Amino acid sequence: MTNKIIAIQGNHPSKLNPRTDTSIFLAHEIQKKNYKIFYYDPKDLSIINFKVIAKGFFIKFDYKKKRFFEILKKQKLELVKCKYLLIRQDPPFNLEYICSTLILDKIKKRVKVINDPTAIRNVSEKLFSTKYQKFMPDTIFSQNIDEIKKFFKKHKKVIVKPINSYSGNNIYLLIKFNLKFFQKFIKKHSHIMCQKYLPKIKEGDKRVFLINGKVCGAISRIPKKGSFLSNLSKGAKPINVKLTNKEMKISKLISKDLKKDKIFFAGIDFIDEQLNGDINVTSPTGLKTFYDLSKINLASTFWKELKA
Repeated sequence: MTNKIIAIQGNHPSKLNPRTDTSIFLAHEIQKKNYKIFYYDPKDLSIINFKVIAKGFFIKFDYKKKRFFEILKKQKLELVKCKYLLIRQDPPFNLEYICSTLILDKIKKRVKVINDPTAIRNVSEKLFSTKYQKFMPDTIFSQNIDEIKKFFKKHKKVIVKPINSYSGNNIYLLIKFNLKFFQKFIKKHSHIMCQKYLPKIKEGDKRVFLINGKVCGAISRIPKKGSFLSNLSKGAKPINVKLTNKEMKISKLISKDLKKDKIFFAGIDFIDEQLNGDINVTSPTGLKTFYDLSKINLASTFWKELKA
């Protein structure tokens, strides 16, 4: 019988914010069912003597305590001893991230990995959205300077993003083409995403939670004054919100597609009823914030859908 162990591959808990972090929220919920939580950093994942081993620690989370986590025991663990394994580290989606998914591919028939490591590699968070460009503002993915310059001539005000970053990092709003900026930016990030600026971002975006092919809820995130970034980590304010019929229809379509592609848990974002092109599958967040606003516990939904 499989041990009642949940492994979490993620950033060290000391780097997390318990008020908003989804990994902690998920772990805290499953602890109620007497599961043990084993936590490890991706750099501590290895293949030793044909076995997938992680050097980490058993941990307990408690929202009532100022120090919200307690490390119970440090050890190496063969990960096939776990019932579920959650991939929860933040991007960038770099070679280390890719290598960790390739290692976890070797055990995913014996341990349920969320999200499926092969699926994470295949569903590039921004490039996957090209399937849904008819629901998005005008967007290009390129590192060709001439194409980017042409896009600026058409739209004037443009959002520029790296393809493999996260949490609002390295995102710029530009009102004119700057050759030196793009030469430097492309050298660092390779292909980039350029998107027509949507001024209604000032009124907030909508983060939609998709679990096991179902649309489970949404929050709105309003950028702080003077900002165009709706990420909570960048100071945005969350509020409760309902999806429009158009947003619900698009969300159901994407959720169904993601389930076919073995993505169990994802987050998608709308601005002014248009997809912003982020299909968050590596470490989607927002469940704790949604609970604080609505008292609807999607961590419970998450584990019920997994049958934990």
